[in-house]
Amino acid sequence: MAHLCLVVDDSRVVRKIARRILEAHGFAVTEAGDGQQALDACRAQMPDCVLLDWNMPVMNGLDFLKRLRAEYGPEKPPVVFCTTETEMSAIELAIMNGAQEYIMKPFDEDILVGKFEQVGLL
Repeated sequence: MAHLCLVVDDSRVVRKIARRILEAHGFAVTEAGDGQQALDACRAQMPDCVLLDWNMPVMNGLDFLKRLRAEYGPEKPPVVFCTTETEMSAIELAIMNGAQEYIMKPFDEDILVGKFEQVGLL
């Protein structure tokens, strides 16, 4: 059975690119446009992994991650941050709050697949 990945990004283009890559590697994909939609989606059906943007309206990625970890614990589902935030302090903050991996935008198929292999999903 395919892993379900929730792709969370306020950019429809980024969600479409991530979906195309992940589906080509056997994932089922659902999408959310902000952190609140993502939290609602997790409450409805917990994904096997989350590809998470940082800067979004309504609820940003870091706030979503904190809420997710508070409700469901520190490990599951694995979260891969995917963002333009390049400061080391931002990366450390994401990891401290429960992200397993971190990808810089723009990303390509090799980068995305590599990170998903590192967290044990491929």
